[in-house]
Amino acid sequence: MAARKGQFGDPVVLDVDGFDVRISNPDRPYFSARGETKLDLARYYLAVGPGIVNALRERPCMLHRFPDGVDGEKVHQKRLPRGAPPWVETVRLHFPRWGLHADELCVTRLADVVWAVQMSTVEFHPWNSRRADTESPDEWRIDLDPMPEAPYASVRRAAAIAHEILDELGARGYPKTSGGRGLHVYVRIPPDHGFSDVRRAALAFAREVERRIPDEVTTAWWRRDRDPSAVFVDYNQNARDHTIAAAYSVRGTPEGRVSAPLRWDEVDSAEPADFTIATMPDRFAEVGDLHADIDEHPFDIAPLLEWADRDEAAGAAPAPDPDEDEDDDRP
Repeated sequence: MAARKGQFGDPVVLDVDGFDVRISNPDRPYFSARGETKLDLARYYLAVGPGIVNALRERPCMLHRFPDGVDGEKVHQKRLPRGAPPWVETVRLHFPRWGLHADELCVTRLADVVWAVQMSTVEFHPWNSRRADTESPDEWRIDLDPMPEAPYASVRRAAAIAHEILDELGARGYPKTSGGRGLHVYVRIPPDHGFSDVRRAALAFAREVERRIPDEVTTAWWRRDRDPSAVFVDYNQNARDHTIAAAYSVRGTPEGRVSAPLRWDEVDSAEPADFTIATMPDRFAEVGDLHADIDEHPFDIAPLLEWADRDEAAGAAPAPDPDEDEDDDRP
């Protein structure tokens, strides 16, 4: 719903590291649980600036926009919204399924993030590859996605097993809450493989988690085949053009939950609801960016590709087509 002039306050201009970013309708309520506004959202991203920029830097980024606040309609936007200042950068992507191209936001500075908030963006969903070579992922994402009846305790146990296996591989994982009911673990990898190889490696890892706690974890592709009380290790989040909320991204929930980086020793005690736009600025000021050094710890996925070869030789089915069970998401 379009706001009447002045209905939600006069525009505010924020100085973001030397760039002027105009926030219109700054008093528009965005989060109904406590009443935080559009300007509060911008100030949240300023408070966690190094973290959100580190999570998004040089990555194609889909925007989840909520023009009327998070209780209103959500707009999934791949193309950069119109009206961007000349300093906002993009990356051009090709979508072979549709024969189309799109110029997506490519964050290089905090002002880009705050400008996206001006355009009603709440959530930032980056690719797991960067602008220099968008077809070669440099981030392997482990998505622990609980089915509707799965308790959070099962998510924690799946995370513990994932951590155990990563340690055995010599890989360093960086956990975070999803901002919903799940957990994500990110692992930096050299950009030496395409999406299909990274997804295949992710499936091999997921199968190993499933072997160790088969009563609580599933890798079943079709939702109808999954135990409703299981945790799905969603390897498909490593497919091309599949994205999940970035570290420090706010989610479109009434309380403004945040996808919050954790230390491994926090996983068993932290609750997803602990992390919101109201609590994260103080936490960030205290602990800083827990993913700050992720680029310093790359892991070669060759052992996982060997696991994939082993599994397929033993009769395991290859990963299905990643778009086989997806909605129409043309750019």
